[in-house]
Amino acid sequence: MFKVLRDLLRYNREFLIGFILTASLVIYASLHFFSPYDNTAIYLLPPDMPPSPDYWLGTTSRGQDIFWQISAALWNTMTFGITVTVISRMLALTMGMISGYIGGRGDRVLMTINDTLIALPNLPILLLVYFVMREQMNWAILAVVTACLSWNYDARIIRSVALSLRQREFTRHAVYAGMSMPQVLVRQHMPYVMPIVFFTAMNNLIFAIGIEVTLAVLGFIDLNRPTIGGMINWANQHQAIVAGVWWWIAFPIIAIVLLFLGLFLLAISINEYIDPRSRLARMGG
Repeated sequence: MFKVLRDLLRYNREFLIGFILTASLVIYASLHFFSPYDNTAIYLLPPDMPPSPDYWLGTTSRGQDIFWQISAALWNTMTFGITVTVISRMLALTMGMISGYIGGRGDRVLMTINDTLIALPNLPILLLVYFVMREQMNWAILAVVTACLSWNYDARIIRSVALSLRQREFTRHAVYAGMSMPQVLVRQHMPYVMPIVFFTAMNNLIFAIGIEVTLAVLGFIDLNRPTIGGMINWANQHQAIVAGVWWWIAFPIIAIVLLFLGLFLLAISINEYIDPRSRLARMGG
């Protein structure tokens, strides 16, 4: 793992830029643990103060320091995205490997369920769940629902690899040696599908963060919990652009754009590294 990271940092400029961007934003988001203010409190500071030495990124019309608000918002937004990614990768990995390994009728049944879920529109379902469970809705429930809607495409990719691995000699030898299906999947097949899991995880993380920002901007999420989309929503409610409080919208948008850019560069770099020909060409092989 460390060798892969070293090679990517050394030979892939896009990965280096994405790594620096993402790591910087993670460090910045971690600063919210040391915030001098309660991130959910309002009217603690003079409102609508422009960026200055006292307030580096200015204050909002709600009397909140934007520097510390963005720090907490980035942390919450990334926490949501990572939670969705972990749950959805577990679902995709389990469904794809089992479906590809068993083959036959079981494979067809599982893929029929998978394809049915692919056909469902994600955003309308998330909005429906929000309206049905409005009183009980929180970020954890929303993360689980989002994860259940975002694993299907990747399960098909993993299944295609599992179908190929099922016919390999080492799989047959493992079965003849008395290994059970879980043992074969974990010990024999897992190393072959993990690169796909890592690559699809980056794409899924971008998707999950985009969903969270979209729902928050539309107001379909707990706006009292600081998120990037929630900050933009509050700025729109207070007509920040009309009032000339441009920094309230500008800095959260810059933060989320930089996060998307960093994650995108990491995703394409990892995808290139997975391809042996691209990796050798990049490393001068």
